[in-house]
Amino acid sequence: MQLETTWERATYDISDGTVLGLEPLRWLSAGRIAVVCLRGLLGEKELDTARRQAHDLLGLASTVNYTNGSLATVGPYLAAHLQDPHEYFDVATRANERMAHAGFDLPARVRAALRRTFGLAALGPASGPDGRPYGEAVIRLHADGVRTPLHNDHIARDATGTAWAVADVVGQLSCIVCLQECDWGGELVTYRKPWESRDERWKVPGELCYRSEVVATVPRHVFRPQTQDVYLIDPTYYHEIEKAHGAIRTTLGFFIGFTDDTLNRAVAWG
Repeated sequence: MQLETTWERATYDISDGTVLGLEPLRWLSAGRIAVVCLRGLLGEKELDTARRQAHDLLGLASTVNYTNGSLATVGPYLAAHLQDPHEYFDVATRANERMAHAGFDLPARVRAALRRTFGLAALGPASGPDGRPYGEAVIRLHADGVRTPLHNDHIARDATGTAWAVADVVGQLSCIVCLQECDWGGELVTYRKPWESRDERWKVPGELCYRSEVVATVPRHVFRPQTQDVYLIDPTYYHEIEKAHGAIRTTLGFFIGFTDDTLNRAVAWG
């Protein structure tokens, strides 16, 4: 059998309310496509308002530093708090309250729009055993010259054997809303290679990122999101973001975890 040498994205204009069904999500989860890009999911005015609100939250951002990059964020990253649920939920609660105080309800709007567009039976925020909500989403601020190194996100791997409710998801996607594109650079590069246990030899010691050798021989896809794009990837596949330049590359992101392999019901978390 001849191996495929390209990996492409599927772009949909859904400004007329088109319902796509579950097939694009299944393509992503099966590794058949690199990116699902939705245009017209939300209105221009509401996204412009969300962009201004996100920038108002800039002063609340914390900075995550890597060996070869850094990222300013508003909202928690679960993988960094797996050993301390109390800390995670404290950070998540504060971030959720700050977003609510700013009138920033974009995460709920996007979830509702995705549920309608893909015909999902359920897509709601994840919550812990005691009812405490997970983080709604993460606002990411990629300043001039900042890149996000090669990595993957795999909660079923990272939280295996723990009491985290999301450890039991059977598939994981990442949804990103481009609130402001940078002037140049800032491309999302995805690689047609899901994480495997033998890949750990390429992991940068003490970091969440990997050396480029792990994806040296696989197809890749380069996608430069435009302002107002909403796009999804399977984050268990390797991906990175090139250096952004000029205007601050501003995104909202959250993970989607499916509760069974029909991909019809899901929960979301930051």
